[in-house]
Amino acid sequence: MCVIIKVMANTLFIGKDLPDGLEIAESFSNSGRKVFGVCKSEMDAANFEAEKIVASTWNRASAVSTLSLLIKAETELGNIDEVVFYFDANYFASKFELDKTEEIANSVDYMISGYFYAIDELLKRIEQKKDKIIVSFLVRDYPSKFEVCSAKSAAIVPASNIVSAAKQAFISMAENFSTNVSDKDYISVLLAKCSIGNDIYKNEKLIGDWLCESLTTVSAAKNHQSVKNAGTWNKVGSKVSTGFMLFK
Repeated sequence: MCVIIKVMANTLFIGKDLPDGLEIAESFSNSGRKVFGVCKSEMDAANFEAEKIVASTWNRASAVSTLSLLIKAETELGNIDEVVFYFDANYFASKFELDKTEEIANSVDYMISGYFYAIDELLKRIEQKKDKIIVSFLVRDYPSKFEVCSAKSAAIVPASNIVSAAKQAFISMAENFSTNVSDKDYISVLLAKCSIGNDIYKNEKLIGDWLCESLTTVSAAKNHQSVKNAGTWNKVGSKVSTGFMLFK
């Protein structure tokens, strides 16, 4: 069980549009953080003000729209202390159930290109300012056809090929990002996975609470993380493995 400590931090939440990603976004706002997220339409944006969440739309297929989103987030938040990139494979498996030729371009934009643009544009902004920031990558896993067959789990309907491929692309992006920024003492990285067998897999609020607590732990670090620790995937719900020396 996570004990949520009120934290004054500004968090950018990307990957699961509101209201679908509201449970995790609310975990951050309830912890005292100011949150900027992505919503499906500008008309929806005002719906989340009561939860102290600011939101805007984002065209994932556009680098220009991605930069605009980051600038909006900086304007609304003042500065960005934490970024959460969330890949919910369970959610995407229901959104992109079939490998249809006519859906490939949209699927790639939604589950791959958008993250590439966001990570690239974010890193450019970070390099310009060099303010301390924590970048986290969260994966809520869902099995591929290969994994279902290997585990002989006939009761589970596997994810489509495009979702499974996108998940691996996201994991690769996260691991390479953590390695590439390991020499920058103003950037910390947190990688986390929630497997389908995890006790809190079906409860995104608890996943969000755990991530909030883990980011607070990373923020309290006294020294910079090593390449090994930056690239280590943490199990959601367990004690975060940072390799940091924490303040007493």
